[in-house]
Amino acid sequence: MTAEESVTTRGPGRPSAATPPAPAEAEVLRLGMEAFAELGYDRTSARELARRLGVSHNFINDRYGSKANFWRAVVDSALADDQRERRQLLDADLDDAELVRAVITHFYQAAVEAPLLGRVLADEFAHESERLDYLYDNYVNPTLAPLVPAVERLMAEGRMPSVPVDVLFFAVISPVAALVQLPLAHRLGRARPVTRASQERTADQLADLITGGLLDRA
Repeated sequence: MTAEESVTTRGPGRPSAATPPAPAEAEVLRLGMEAFAELGYDRTSARELARRLGVSHNFINDRYGSKANFWRAVVDSALADDQRERRQLLDADLDDAELVRAVITHFYQAAVEAPLLGRVLADEFAHESERLDYLYDNYVNPTLAPLVPAVERLMAEGRMPSVPVDVLFFAVISPVAALVQLPLAHRLGRARPVTRASQERTADQLADLITGGLLDRA
């Protein structure tokens, strides 16, 4: 039995042989993401998380130390592959326009991979909090900082609109709503059923639309 499997639904102390083990780590993080996306951070109590996981109300604190630590673990897990792939793009031998286009395209493709994360980020970006600081310091800025010199060169050359970085950032991230706000999308005419392939097509369309508007300049 692994250390992970030995964590049970009982609190501290020797577990009963009849007590089922806690879910595997990946399942714990997946269910945590579902809860944070549905309820938001403040409404997602440790007790509610425990109920969804089928474990004792002490489980989150016993394993992660606090709800805040659990939230960070959920976000880090969801963004691990995304960040590794984006670093590879930033390190690739691409010219400025190719780099900007590749990063924007990857951003929309990543939203297809983790749609619930988009809802979590949208909620956190709207409020001042330690969680926003964590997202900015560990994910937003490490992506933007290496990209800014390329963007500034393209603007100086007249190949991109000359706008502040914050305006550019929101122009790029806002369309991700098309991939996560599906009830509204259906009312606007989005075909059913939504599949992985249809979401990837929508991501490609968004990338073409946004990068075309930014980069396809005379």
